[in-house]
Amino acid sequence: MDRRMVIALNMFDELRASGAELDYNNLGGMIGVPMVPVVARTGEGIRALFDTVIAVYENVDNTVRHVHVNLGNDLEAAIRQIVDMLKETPTVGRHFSPRYLAIKLLEGDHQVEDEMEGIGEHTACRHERRRSRLSRLFGRGCHKDSAAPDGAYDWRAHVRCGAGSPVLMLRDKLRGNIETIRNEDISSIVAAEKYGFIAGALAETYVAGHKKDRRATRFLDRLATNRVLGFPIFFIIMFFIFWITFSLGQYPMEWIENGVAWLSDAVNATMPDGPLKDLVADGIIGGVGGVIVFLPNILILYFCISFMEDSGYMARAAFIMDKVMHRIGLHGKSFIPLVMGFGCNVPAILASRAIESNSSRIITILINPFMSCSARLPIYVLLIGTFFPAHAALVFMGLYVTGILVAVVTARLLRRFLFRKDETPFVMELPPYRLPTLKASLTHTWGKGREYLKKMGGIILFASIIVWALNYFPRHENPTPADLVAMADDSHIDPAHDSWLEMAGKAVNPVMEPLGFHWRASVAALAGVPAKEIVVSTLGVLYTNDDAVTNARLGQRISAPSAATGKPDFTPAAALSFMVFILLYCPCIATVTAIVRETRSWRYGLFSVVYNTAVAWIVAFAVYRIALLF
Repeated sequence: MDRRMVIALNMFDELRASGAELDYNNLGGMIGVPMVPVVARTGEGIRALFDTVIAVYENVDNTVRHVHVNLGNDLEAAIRQIVDMLKETPTVGRHFSPRYLAIKLLEGDHQVEDEMEGIGEHTACRHERRRSRLSRLFGRGCHKDSAAPDGAYDWRAHVRCGAGSPVLMLRDKLRGNIETIRNEDISSIVAAEKYGFIAGALAETYVAGHKKDRRATRFLDRLATNRVLGFPIFFIIMFFIFWITFSLGQYPMEWIENGVAWLSDAVNATMPDGPLKDLVADGIIGGVGGVIVFLPNILILYFCISFMEDSGYMARAAFIMDKVMHRIGLHGKSFIPLVMGFGCNVPAILASRAIESNSSRIITILINPFMSCSARLPIYVLLIGTFFPAHAALVFMGLYVTGILVAVVTARLLRRFLFRKDETPFVMELPPYRLPTLKASLTHTWGKGREYLKKMGGIILFASIIVWALNYFPRHENPTPADLVAMADDSHIDPAHDSWLEMAGKAVNPVMEPLGFHWRASVAALAGVPAKEIVVSTLGVLYTNDDAVTNARLGQRISAPSAATGKPDFTPAAALSFMVFILLYCPCIATVTAIVRETRSWRYGLFSVVYNTAVAWIVAFAVYRIALLF
């Protein structure tokens, strides 16, 4: 790409411990990139790294130079022809070197192909090609053939006008000739030449050390990657993580709950009655406080995932999942973004860029929202702790497995009906097992916790205030006995007695009622469309003004009999249905935006919203009906 950069050789302490030697200064000179040894976990070399970055930025580092890896006479001749054509367009080399673009075109890189479409055309032809796209979009031809009916599309004229892009046409011709002569695809040729360069460079700069005793690693790998034991070990580890997330998190969660309750009581005791007091007590404390109590559970989950990644086990999990991924029509590399989805779907979708196959990448992006992200965790902790405390880890596991199974079925359907099958080999390095440092694990955990707290003071606070206002207004003061009778009907809309939020919830509820939803549950699900964290804060606001259970925890309030109906809004069956629906329905706005950006098509974003919601309704309906039988 001809971009200046610096390479940080992390974990350099492990290389020294093995007795190996690396002349990184000489190696950096060979490739034109400065190399700086660092040990990130201790901070060794970090200052030297920054000094080098500054020197490179200020153009005072003599190591920096542009180096070409010779790819063979025939391939170099083809690259020169494409480079000459690319240089005819001044804008081509503005961001990347023409040589880099030529190599990626020969390798068949789809992103570069899209960027290069139309390069080399005459200006008038390019305008005509754009017109032809619009004409085809609206069903009309851009070229008029004298022998064709008026408005007919003359494809011969369209080709003459350069619609195929001369750069791509030249690429196809050169690529076909080389692959025919060599009987090998261009990507393999380029990779072989690059690895040859690497082998030669390391032969002059690297001396291997003594081999460490890897008996412990080999023994652990026999267990972790065993085709029979690998999967049970993986599920046992996941079950243990869910168990410790719920069980250990209960204690600090209760402390925070008590603190929130004390704060709410203090506000109710000191502030004068009125809308401001209700806003602070019911809207802000009830909404934000209802979500912040789950911070310990989220921190524990992230700590466990960070520990698994740093220990080297996550790479083994990806290895044993490779065959499973191929059976459902995906690439082995799809496993890592899917596992990342358990934290947050947005960075997981961005991580799908590492998948070379375009079809596997898109399928991975579309099924990633079915991986239960941490934003859904407070909902699970609330409902599982209220209705299924004796089987918490099992229900947790069941929800995550349900999301995985729906993702598997969706991937199979997408591969069968929308995308052709591809077989891309999966090559992955298995790093040695390491004992993660407490500092690194706590740093990762606190980073995620800090993001969660930022949401508390941002979108969740804002949403809680909006939900409170919609539920508070319009006011119906001093209800008469007739009004109380009318209010007892908790299913039909009554503008004379209902709040705006209640009217909206009851309007939507006929669609959600077959799932066992009360109108409050329907409102909470709708509120979770922008961000799933808002679901619990919405429930916290909706259930704060019930005088019968004012001082009770949120779990007690949602399971208590309603004053209007005498029945609880949530039952165990309804709670299961609600969790499954929240697990599967449309992704949050940030995730939909990431899908559209990464696929470069709003259709995939729309598909994810419509398809996921339909699947969520069907599965939640089935779960609710089955749960009623028990």
